[in-house]
Amino acid sequence: MFGRKKKNHLHSHIDTLIGVNTHIEGNITFSGGLRVDGHITGNVITTDNTHNSTLVLSDEGSIEGEIRVTNIIINGTVIGPIHAHGYLELQAKAKVYGDVHYGSLEIQLGASVEGKMIHQIKLESDDKQKSEKLITLIPSASDK
Repeated sequence: MFGRKKKNHLHSHIDTLIGVNTHIEGNITFSGGLRVDGHITGNVITTDNTHNSTLVLSDEGSIEGEIRVTNIIINGTVIGPIHAHGYLELQAKAKVYGDVHYGSLEIQLGASVEGKMIHQIKLESDDKQKSEKLITLIPSASDK
């Protein structure tokens, strides 16, 4: 309405669930929807070429490794870089320690990021990255 951009369509259901008492060591590749309530030590990467993949990390979940997923909702802890080519939502309990690359972003009060926030602009006509825009939320010690 009134020229407001439509939010990227998130995957409408969860195909895979990693439970609270589960700890996985190793890389995970998936397509569709993945919900993580447990702990992953390794990279989480989508194999979905349709750009319709979604990762949901609950407040009890954590990932230590790189994340490359189109749409991401985080309410837990991430140690490592995040690449959300579509939509990234950082909910109130989200703690991110690493650089964040995103297409569109929503941050709730209470979420924290220790790293660079890099906005990626894509062309609609082709799926290639046009440019990156670096946004510094809190200057690091080296910037002072």
